Amino acid sequence: MPLRLIFMGTPDFSVPTLLALEAAGHDIVAVYTREAKPGGRRGLELVPSPVEREAAQLGIPVRTPKSLKTPEAQAEFAAFNVAAAVVVAYGIILPKAVLDAPRLGCFNVHASILPRWRGAAPINRAIMAGDAESGVTIMQMDEGLDTGAMAMMERMPIAADMTAGELHDALSRLGADLMPRALAAAERGTLSLTPQPEAGVTYAAKISKDETRIDWSKPAVDVHNHIRGLSPFPGAWFELDGVRVKVLRTTKGQGSSAPGTALDDRLTIACGDGAVRLVQIQRAGAKAMQADEFLRGTAVKAGTKVS
Repeated sequence: MPLRLIFMGTPDFSVPTLLALEAAGHDIVAVYTREAKPGGRRGLELVPSPVEREAAQLGIPVRTPKSLKTPEAQAEFAAFNVAAAVVVAYGIILPKAVLDAPRLGCFNVHASILPRWRGAAPINRAIMAGDAESGVTIMQMDEGLDTGAMAMMERMPIAADMTAGELHDALSRLGADLMPRALAAAERGTLSLTPQPEAGVTYAAKISKDETRIDWSKPAVDVHNHIRGLSPFPGAWFELDGVRVKVLRTTKGQGSSAPGTALDDRLTIACGDGAVRLVQIQRAGAKAMQADEFLRGTAVKAGTKVS
């Protein structure tokens, strides 16, 4: 049965769920998203969010409040009189008055196996920690930080060389598959809500700039996980002859030496224990390229030190 819905989301991750709800025939009466930000080639034009652009294509009215804490914003939200709100990486806190307004509640797509990796960067943190699996949890939201009761969950393995970007895309599609099913069950009255366990809670703090530099003194497995967990954005990096180089993809290397030492002329770099081979990199101000393409313009001989 089609439901009257509000959709709340901002980045690319949110778009597949919006499209899935539209394809399922739900009546999406409004889309809430973050306001447009300065961007473009010169940073002067306002660039709408991916969700706002998609909503415009679908002809859905868009709201971009800076906050939902004001009585006016809450009254406008309640006036839509929806059955449910679907929230996917919206980026604005929902106060109790908003959470309580829809008949069935507010349902969130969270990109982790809750209660592990509550918070802002669950995809990056799962890979950086070397987790063997991730997944999507559909939860009914409450006032806590990703603490709501779980409605549906689906797991997926994280391959050894999988990047955060690849996991992002896979989980985005998975969330888009799960949410329409969860809403259908909620409307039928058959959706089972399970409180999150107290054991196993971890928090996925937002990635800060000061943790993106590669620390070659760490074991190779940790360096590899750090690099792929930050790929493609914001990107882990090192310096070569004073130039910043972002690393987008690595694989296991062979050999050992002082950390940060090139072991051959193929960009195999020694770590605190073992080595990694750089597969895809991006020099500051240049496009991403495979290592062999980079080496055609910049020789990195065995014994070269990177920092």
